[in-house]
Amino acid sequence: MTPIKYELIKTCKQTGARLGKVTTPHGTFETPIFMPVGTLATVKTMSPDDLHSMNAKIILSNTYHLWLRPGEDIVQEAGGLHKFMNWDGPILTDSGGFQVFSLSDMREIKEEGVHFRNHLNGEKLFLSPEKAMHIQNALGSDIMMAFDECPPYPATYEYMKSSVERTSRWAERCLEAHQRKSDQGLFGIIQGGEYEALRKQSASDLISLDFPGYAIGGLSVGEPKEVMNRVLEFTTPLMPNDKPRYLMGVGSPDSLIDGAIRGVDMFDCVLPTRIARNGTCMTSNGRLVVRNAKYARDFTPIDENCDCHVCKNYSRAYIRHLIKCNETFGFRLTTYHNLYFLLKLMEQVREAIREDRLGDFKEAFFEQYGLNKPNAKNF
Repeated sequence: MTPIKYELIKTCKQTGARLGKVTTPHGTFETPIFMPVGTLATVKTMSPDDLHSMNAKIILSNTYHLWLRPGEDIVQEAGGLHKFMNWDGPILTDSGGFQVFSLSDMREIKEEGVHFRNHLNGEKLFLSPEKAMHIQNALGSDIMMAFDECPPYPATYEYMKSSVERTSRWAERCLEAHQRKSDQGLFGIIQGGEYEALRKQSASDLISLDFPGYAIGGLSVGEPKEVMNRVLEFTTPLMPNDKPRYLMGVGSPDSLIDGAIRGVDMFDCVLPTRIARNGTCMTSNGRLVVRNAKYARDFTPIDENCDCHVCKNYSRAYIRHLIKCNETFGFRLTTYHNLYFLLKLMEQVREAIREDRLGDFKEAFFEQYGLNKPNAKNF
């Protein structure tokens, strides 16, 4: 019996986007949803109370980073990730695959797993499907991800075919090694790059293994937006209707809306938190770099259309001053605002699906955000 359940509530008549509900051992959330990323068992500069106040329902942590620091044994001894970080909602852990494969000059892929060097101290390490399952079982997340190979973009058809086949073999090994099937759900990851035939092969292999949910991997790795949308258009119809669909590593506002329209339920990305620390804010009128000199005497909020506590209480001039002085409070304020902005955007997307008007919503949002202009600045 899987601990992860998905219920399809409604399909938008205008776009085909799905409104759904995912149930996990630590709570239920409606989809489409954006998940803030808490790489090292913390969403950078945010407390669990902050996350609750902005209505975050599920967050991510990272298997690779927590394995290195503090070690999965310490997290397990603390009572699991939820107790360790004092977060009572659902948690998804990725498998560590993306991080390992991003260390391309320090790793060697074998059938048994990946040999690579610790990016912190150069120590030799080995990560396999079995090890990734062992770490995630110890962390105790609600949703675990299978260990897959994350190929580079672009990659040849031949390379991608061999990579997809390895990912399928590793997925089987992950299922066999998973020790907590009653209280942790394991999602498979569909790979295949931009090749439709390989996405079909990967989806077919993984669906035959009957995971409780499926992710689409290998996107948001440098390909143009049109390629990502095209891949989603032929990949999501291959996925089961009665299980959640998760697009990994996507967090720009336009891509969240485009992904939802193409049938995606769950998204995550470090983008809103990372750019916040550089003083870049997401607003209803597009990108705003609050550290720029022109905001030194601007006593208006970051976004006049936003009702978050940052926009209600602090001015662009004050936040710019904090960030220019490297004050942590400035990073807290921009991070809170960016996460709130995306979580609110997904609330609006869900409401638009409920009312069969997501196409109209997209058009109005893109117009106000400035995405319809030539050479529009995105993230």
